[in-house]
Amino acid sequence: MSRWFEKKQDGGSSTPAQVLTGPKAPRHSGGWAVLRRRLQAESGLRIIDVGYTSSSNINYLTGLGHSVFLADLVQDAWGGDWQRGTDADGNPAWDIEGYLGQTLSFRGRKFDVVLLWTALDYLPEPLLAPVVGHLLSAMNPGGQALAFFHTRTKGEETVHCRFHVTASDEVEFQLAQPFPIQRALTNRSIERLFAGWQGHQQFLAKDSVSEALFTV
Repeated sequence: MSRWFEKKQDGGSSTPAQVLTGPKAPRHSGGWAVLRRRLQAESGLRIIDVGYTSSSNINYLTGLGHSVFLADLVQDAWGGDWQRGTDADGNPAWDIEGYLGQTLSFRGRKFDVVLLWTALDYLPEPLLAPVVGHLLSAMNPGGQALAFFHTRTKGEETVHCRFHVTASDEVEFQLAQPFPIQRALTNRSIERLFAGWQGHQQFLAKDSVSEALFTV
């Protein structure tokens, strides 16, 4: 599921049904605080927002003069017919090109910001590196990606959530469809995964979720 929203559009009037439950809860985000300052200072940026449609995200970002491309990486991965039998080792084989072609079909467009949130922790392993590489190839110079990473795979904080931006240094999270967490990446694993990016800034977390802002 992917949709474009330009500044003139009302994101709340034409979006599909969402699988979100419960109230939104605030969470301080150092990565969002840094990125928000850029979004307020510049205009006309192209942004990928990963997750179920969020009218608050669309309204806030388009209100600043940016365009938003929605890509629900986790739902499309687990809800689509991308498994193609098994490989030589008996592991599930995935149609990686088919998945990328449907979920992240940009038609030559380049982007400035990606709001990845915690999506990478829930993707099937064969899709993880291809997704990060595909996003890198679609970024403009100076482009940035904000990603959250769970530091463990057990506990109530590992439930799958949708994140909503605010005009403050907080983001709001809300329970979403309960996909199981697949991994807790170490700092070294994260650095290897984003090795093609020029650099990153890390932010300390107090709730078993770390943050990083990657730059092309």
